[in-house]
Amino acid sequence: MSGIRKHLRYVCFFMAMMMALGSVWSATATAGMVGTGEMIGQQQVQLDRQELISMLDRQDVQAKLADLGVSQDQVKERIQNLTPAELADFERQLAEAPAGQDVVGIIVLFLLVFIITDMLCATNVFPFVNCIR
Repeated sequence: MSGIRKHLRYVCFFMAMMMALGSVWSATATAGMVGTGEMIGQQQVQLDRQELISMLDRQDVQAKLADLGVSQDQVKERIQNLTPAELADFERQLAEAPAGQDVVGIIVLFLLVFIITDMLCATNVFPFVNCIR
């Protein structure tokens, strides 16, 4: 029993030194307030990236990439490496592109078709349009 106690003192001293050295080199945790705007901005960046990556699955986009000689993996890698400012600028350019204007034209066309069919008494979508009959 006395032999164990003699070695126990050295083991305790070694463990105490390890604890002291471990606490000196340990990193301290810091906490800070994260604003709602920052969280929404980060989420928006992720959503924009996912939207661009999902656009790569369309056949017309894949055909255009093949015409340009660019692989889909290269484009995905570049999308992941875009900074938030570059991503926002690209999204703005994409929204201002002529293809984006076609969507507005299609919506206006559908509205006109519904107004004409309401005037011909074929549908009753808009209450402010009176039937011609």
